[in-house]
This record gives sequence, structure tokens and C-alpha cells, in this order.
Amino acid sequence: MTLLLAQISDLHLDGTERASRRARSVMDYLRALPRPVDALLVTGDIADHGAESEYEEAAELLAAPFPVLTCPGNHDARPAYRKALLGRPPGTGPVNEVHHLAGTAVLMCDTTIPGRDEGRLDQETLAWMRATLDGLAPGTPALIAFHQPPVVLHHPLPDCCRMESAAELAAVLDEHPQVAAVLTGHAHTAAASTFAGRPLIVGPAVTWTLRMPWEGDRPDDREQPPGLAFHVLDDERRLTTHFRVVLQA
Repeated sequence: MTLLLAQISDLHLDGTERASRRARSVMDYLRALPRPVDALLVTGDIADHGAESEYEEAAELLAAPFPVLTCPGNHDARPAYRKALLGRPPGTGPVNEVHHLAGTAVLMCDTTIPGRDEGRLDQETLAWMRATLDGLAPGTPALIAFHQPPVVLHHPLPDCCRMESAAELAAVLDEHPQVAAVLTGHAHTAAASTFAGRPLIVGPAVTWTLRMPWEGDRPDDREQPPGLAFHVLDDERRLTTHFRVVLQA
């Protein structure tokens, strides 16, 4: 029942060699692992401008011998994301998907508000989340992943555009004790907290790392190497997370 997941976030592919190189180095590292992960989660801001060309590049860079599960972030555009990354007809509604891996349900949720940086679980997504969790077989653990964290991270940049539906999400978690953890991105810093009695893990960014207030005034540290997280969910529904950085050639 042990599940091994990798998580990357905030690739911000923009057509530049810098962004492509950083994403490529992370994917090369993951593909070369002696034991492949059960899946890779990509928690939003895959593209920087929401252009189809950026998603076409993402589809090429993210190709892997293991499942790659994605959700959009505030820099992503739903129609182009659907068309060029997922290979589906373009649409403007939320992109929500559930994946079943090693006896665990992984819910990749859309918290984006088109045209805005903060996030929200709209009524369609909340209803889908409840129905999906209600429909799981008894004893099936679940993980919920989306882009914007619902907690304060003690930096004004991510804290000004959190996920606004914290109370609604907490109610869903209270109704569904089989949810083992919440996984997010957006903040460009690896962080661990709690939410509604569950572990809440913020995955590091590929593109640049957030410099915290006690580290200096400029928020974007572009010299730090790209980061990723490994999540291990054991048969006691305990989540253990390990963070890594990937040095580039």
C-alpha cells in the first residue's frame, strides 16, 4: 500500500532557455531514479503566460515512464491548458481529475480564478470533491492537491493571494477523515504546515525560490537550484515528505 509520489510546481515555462533548462534538469533527475515514482504531481503554474506554445513545450518536457498528474495555477489558462497539455477540447470550466494509484485516490483540483492570483474552490469543484470522496470504497486513503495554499506562510507575496475557500475546504476534510494530506504549490518555497488537522505540504518551485523576509528584501532568489518533493504515504496513512534540489550541469 506504500505510495511514492514526486511533486514539482511552478515551472513558469515562458519560451526561454533558462526555464526550459531548469524543468529539463528536474525531469532528467526523476527519469533516472533507480526506483521509479508511482506518479509525478505538477501543482500549477506550468506555463507563465498561458500560451499554447508553452503547454506544447510542457507536454514534451513532462513526458515520462510514470504517470504525470497536473492541475492549473493562476498563470495557467484553462482553454490552452486543456488543448495543448491534456489534448482535449478547450473549455473554461474548472479542471478537476481523480487518479487511483496503489490503492490511493489523488484528487487534482482547480483553485484558479481566471485573471486573478488568489485561489478559490468554486461550488462546482467543491461538489465534485465531495462526490468523489463519497464514492471511494471504504478504507481508501486520499490526497488532495491544488495550487494556492490555504494557510499563511509568513511572507507578504504568497500570503496576499492565498486560497480563499479555507473554511469550505476544512468542512470537506471534516466530513472525510480518509484524506491524509493536502499538497500545494504557488509559494515558490518548500514548506510544511497543517490544515484542518492534516499535514499541508507546499512543494518548492522549479523556476525560482522565494527569499523569506529574514533572508533579504528581494523576494526572488534565482540562483537557488530547482526543487522537488518526494511524498511517501504508508499503510497507516502517514505522509512523510523529503525535499531535494537538482543541480544543473
